[in-house]
Amino acid sequence: PPKPPHPIPHLLAPRRVNRSFQDARPRNLRQMLAAGEVNPTEAVGDYLERIEALNPTIHALVAVDGDRAMERARGLERAAEHGGRPSVRESPLWGMPFADKDVTDRAGLPTTHGTVGLTTEVACESSSIARTMDAAGGISLGKTNVPEFAFSAYGENRLPGGPARNPWDLSRDTGGSSAGAAAAVAARMLPFAPGNDGGGSIRIPAAACGVVGLKPTRGVVPMDSLGGLVVGGPLARSIGDAALLFDGMAPGNSMLEAVDEPCPPLNLGWNMWSPWSKSLDIECSRDVGDVFDAVLSSLGRAGHSLTHVEPDLFPDFAKAFITVWQAGAAGLPIEDLSRFEALTQWLVRDGRKLSAADVEWALGAFAQFEAGIVADYAPYDAIVTPVLTGVAPTFGEFDAADGERNFAQQCVFAPYTSYLNVCGLPAISLPMGTNADGLPIGVQVIGRPGGEATLLQIGAQLEAEYGWDTRAPEL
Repeated sequence: PPKPPHPIPHLLAPRRVNRSFQDARPRNLRQMLAAGEVNPTEAVGDYLERIEALNPTIHALVAVDGDRAMERARGLERAAEHGGRPSVRESPLWGMPFADKDVTDRAGLPTTHGTVGLTTEVACESSSIARTMDAAGGISLGKTNVPEFAFSAYGENRLPGGPARNPWDLSRDTGGSSAGAAAAVAARMLPFAPGNDGGGSIRIPAAACGVVGLKPTRGVVPMDSLGGLVVGGPLARSIGDAALLFDGMAPGNSMLEAVDEPCPPLNLGWNMWSPWSKSLDIECSRDVGDVFDAVLSSLGRAGHSLTHVEPDLFPDFAKAFITVWQAGAAGLPIEDLSRFEALTQWLVRDGRKLSAADVEWALGAFAQFEAGIVADYAPYDAIVTPVLTGVAPTFGEFDAADGERNFAQQCVFAPYTSYLNVCGLPAISLPMGTNADGLPIGVQVIGRPGGEATLLQIGAQLEAEYGWDTRAPEL
């Protein structure tokens, strides 16, 4: 995609807008809705107003469905007049606005998948995750921006409105692939937003945009993908807000209650290890290293034990991961590859050359790798690592002509996330600091299978010290 002009004069001082709800924690807004202090139509109208003011510059949403959102909000109010307002436990998302990631079908709206290569069609029915969030009482305001087919660790695409922009610096990318979701949450255009994560697509933009991003354990919020890599999860401003959205995405959970419990002293491991190091040069920037060291010091002061733990390099990891990624792309309904971006062309073209034996071998290698990592990490309550090797990239930083080189560049930028999708382990990105220019830097905490509550409790403890939930870009 062409590099956006920089600087952009009319983006340097966007007008201020009403923040009656945007500065409130979504968890508090949900309590206000339950108490009848706020109506769903008021909450929806307030966020729609902010979207109208900021979306022309941030491009976080590719579709805004305001009329249907207000209609649904009025319907919830009418139902409440007869049956009462449901509690947070009964209906976690009742009256709460959000927006679907634009790889998720929402009946009546187009799903672009972030590409101009396919003819966009209006979805006839909503996907399972959209239906789940509707059942939890949520109100979708539209669709959030994604890179082409959500393949990349950055947010750039060739859609007419352009890619989402990072609210902390509008000349920079958001990270991907839940690009618009992270940007919208950071800019207070949404109280929180669902994403999905097949190689870091929740945690990467969360780190780049300075919000919380949780990838749950495999199967908790499942999405269709080869190898079970992709799982849905929340992006939010605070730990409590992430827990609230998680409870709405994964019915039967009670993470909102869990985060109110104090975090006990834990046995934590830490590393800056990546299986991509076998084939790529991986090195964190000094800023990322400084923030990471400061977080380890904070955890030690909080009473947690810290041990360096580094798994053995797995020589077949890169080959296996690329094979599965290509095999998943091979099934896309694409004939004329020239209409798509270089990354998509490479993934699809090489994926269609794979044999069934190639894919079977890669999935077997995944199983071996998972067993090794789970065993290495099992003695620890959680593992602390970086998320990215640097801050949010500038537009045009990834090779737009060579798909294979583009993929390698992404793995150098985000080498600590994808192996956890292979292992199925939960992981959370926490907005722990910034560089000298104020660009966010995240730290990742990895849990045991089913260990989301522990991750959220660690996050709540750090949030109380660092206060990231009170920080926001000036928009």
